[in-house]
Amino acid sequence: MDNEAEARARMVEEQIASRGVADTRVLEAMRAVPRHEFVDDPDRFVAYSDRALPIGQRQTISQPYMVAVMSEALALPENARVLEIGTGSGYQAAILAMLADNVISIERHEALASSARERLGRLGYHNVRVVVGDGSLGWPESAPYGGIIVTAGAPAVPDTLRRQLADGGRLVIPVGNQYLQHLLVVTRRGDSFEERRGEACAFVPLVGQQAWPETF
Repeated sequence: MDNEAEARARMVEEQIASRGVADTRVLEAMRAVPRHEFVDDPDRFVAYSDRALPIGQRQTISQPYMVAVMSEALALPENARVLEIGTGSGYQAAILAMLADNVISIERHEALASSARERLGRLGYHNVRVVVGDGSLGWPESAPYGGIIVTAGAPAVPDTLRRQLADGGRLVIPVGNQYLQHLLVVTRRGDSFEERRGEACAFVPLVGQQAWPETF
């Protein structure tokens, strides 16, 4: 086993499984995806530490534990189509690529979208499509989605995203102010929506028409 694979195994055991994440498919994906390929070179030596890291454009790659928690909360069937809001480095999209048939990931920064697209293709995650746009509006042309995951903090749940959920699908989104949010898991049941409040977290802001303003 190479050093990176050993580091991933320790990450999963010590930072993720030991804290209650139990979905075997999520744990296998976290062991398999090379997080060190998704961070900037100066941070590669801490790629498997349990913390967010800067990736440019005032954005971050989320801490591994939060990636695992949010991925587990989606409860995806293997044949799902998933929408991710906030591509960033592409790490969360790579995890989703191992859990679903098809992933569409929206990034508002062209530079991040371009680098993530190249990285995901180079590493073989060919079932991910990275697009540039306003994530708060979702991607209606490919809806409905079996799961929607938002990797940025919103002031409220955008109605646009609720409407793009398939029946039985789940939306996982951090909701709160600019300093602190809580994960919300929204499940669609026909024309109604169930909400479950999860743990506290802190994400960069979701900017868009249905979220924080551009000047935020």
